[in-house]
Amino acid sequence: MPTLHSVTASAPGKTNLFFAVGPLLEDGFHDVASIYLALDLREEVSVGPASDWSVSVSGNISAEQIAAVPTSEENLVVKAAKRVAELAGTSSQPIAFAIEKHVPVAGGMGGGSADAAAALVAVNALWCTGVESKLSDTVDLGADVPFALAGGIAIGLGRGERLTQIESVPAIHLVLVTSDEGLSTPAVYKRLDEIRAARGANPRQVAAAVVPEALIQALQSGNQIAIAELLSNDLQEAALDLRPDLKQTIEDGIEAGALTGFVSGSGPTIAFLVADADSAEDLAQKLHIRGYRALAASGPAAGAFIREEN
Repeated sequence: MPTLHSVTASAPGKTNLFFAVGPLLEDGFHDVASIYLALDLREEVSVGPASDWSVSVSGNISAEQIAAVPTSEENLVVKAAKRVAELAGTSSQPIAFAIEKHVPVAGGMGGGSADAAAALVAVNALWCTGVESKLSDTVDLGADVPFALAGGIAIGLGRGERLTQIESVPAIHLVLVTSDEGLSTPAVYKRLDEIRAARGANPRQVAAAVVPEALIQALQSGNQIAIAELLSNDLQEAALDLRPDLKQTIEDGIEAGALTGFVSGSGPTIAFLVADADSAEDLAQKLHIRGYRALAASGPAAGAFIREEN
């Protein structure tokens, strides 16, 4: 197949402004209803032909988090490349991947999915396969991969892969507090099912997950107070049960001026909603002083795109 010498693609991390978890399904997954927000924290993946598969990782996250990223063929970027070959009906050729990470690892922010999305776009361009229209059919790589490809702000249904963009949403500003001690997404879901069962609710028979129309309207109006009142995450109780220390993080952020604080996805990252960009920088500085690793971020941000090709 014809190839370029190298391609670099970028894809966004995300947070879930709303996350409802519906019934436990026979396949072990759950139906969910989410509002994804793509953030201006982006992963970059560079690819080039090689004699063997390889993955190198760098970035501005902690050394501990970088060390936690697999560099074997188990990394999602390698699986993404092989999926591109499958979609194109051709054999895959070894690739050298260089991942530059800016999204926390195992932080509930879709960093691995962003890597996979960037790899899909980059490898498709590298190999000149022309399967762009098929790349979103890759939810088995990760439930968040289709959204990392699309970006923006969207409702996600099913496992999160059935996306409907929410149009005309003004900028949303957040402060994110990250943690080197990750949380396993399957463990958080398992704990949620246990909590529900302990309360007498059969996890297979809970109500269907839906996104409230009021929150969509608040997002489109830019009314930050209304947004703060409507944000919700069904996984939060389970995440806080597994990591009780995160409750203090939320309390500290709200005390320091956030409109509200919530667990991002399955955690352990905590996201704080603020009124504007200046408020985000101010809150991040206050939380730094308190000893937290905090960074300002905003969205909606663009989905995966090619940044450079040679």
